[in-house]
Amino acid sequence: MVQFSLPKNSKVVEGKYFKDKTNGKTLKKVKIYRWSPESNENPRLDTYEVNMDECGPMVLDVLIKIKNEIDSTVTFRRSCREGVCGSCAMNIDGTNTLACTKSAKDIVGEIKIYPLPHMQVVKDLVPDLNKLYKQYQSIEPWLQVEAKNDKVDKHEIYQSKKDREKLDGLYECILCACCSTSCPSYWWNGEKYLGPAVLLQAYRWIIDSRDEEREKRLKKVADELKLFRCHTIMNCTNSCPKGLNPAKAIGSIKKMLTQYSKNL
Repeated sequence: MVQFSLPKNSKVVEGKYFKDKTNGKTLKKVKIYRWSPESNENPRLDTYEVNMDECGPMVLDVLIKIKNEIDSTVTFRRSCREGVCGSCAMNIDGTNTLACTKSAKDIVGEIKIYPLPHMQVVKDLVPDLNKLYKQYQSIEPWLQVEAKNDKVDKHEIYQSKKDREKLDGLYECILCACCSTSCPSYWWNGEKYLGPAVLLQAYRWIIDSRDEEREKRLKKVADELKLFRCHTIMNCTNSCPKGLNPAKAIGSIKKMLTQYSKNL
């Protein structure tokens, strides 16, 4: 298992302990990272006893039960509950993953839940992703073609099956940030290094046969800090909850840059 560092906060201390009041026979201890701008006890780990006989199987089910029945102040993001939106990305049992797809039964002993590491925390398990979204915006993640191109004027842009297959393993990215927050290079150079999530998205558009701005896109990432801070540690690939390979995409961009270097 790949273990990651804690969020950007001071030393975590033990906080409140919430004992089970249901007399459940199958109890699970859940430790949750707590931080709030209104609190004087920052940061801390609150412990909850959860009756698993009356709870769904996933870690997100455990969190929802805690919020609904034990402590309504616990704060986290969630939406689809199907591993599609990426909202519930957090550090569970030492690994960045999605709470909605992580089985609580697979975790031996107590469950420890932290926000994504090395990110500023808004509250509890909610990290500030504004920087990531700005970096995503910087790569212009949309199809770019000439406005006067007769091929696209009122017509569908066709793509061969072979060219379409090149997008497999790229378009499935849900921008959960599990990979970028697993990357040591992104931890220390996050202001300039785009990180594996954004670079995977950049390659998705660079390789798209319908796009007409390949050289322009390559120029955008052809920078020592934006791209070449990747040292192929592979934490990004190991942590991706969708089974994607950002490291491979980054390597492909580097290869393309050598091919286009004379024109850039």
